[in-house]
Amino acid sequence: MRGATPAEATALMEWDAGEKRLGEPGPARDARLRVVAAVDDELRRRIGASYRLADLVRVYGDSSRWFLELAQRVAPGTPAAWDSSATLDAAFARWARNASDAVAR
Repeated sequence: MRGATPAEATALMEWDAGEKRLGEPGPARDARLRVVAAVDDELRRRIGASYRLADLVRVYGDSSRWFLELAQRVAPGTPAAWDSSATLDAAFARWARNASDAVAR
């Protein structure tokens, strides 16, 4: 993760782990994918189309204020889909790859 700040490197590791968890089979998989799509929409609203890793880290740090409400609204009957270490982190991993300063991983 050459070129990333320590905060960015830590976030990238967490986000990659979340993306792996999202790929695991299970009964909540469809609901988790819906939550990831909703997080995508929220990120698009919060940071737009052009962003840096630092922007993602900043929004991620603030995500505790909005993620749970969003996940509960999108998948109200599936508490397993509210697991931010899978759904939120997976969405951020996808966005990190498209940051203007994305680092080789």
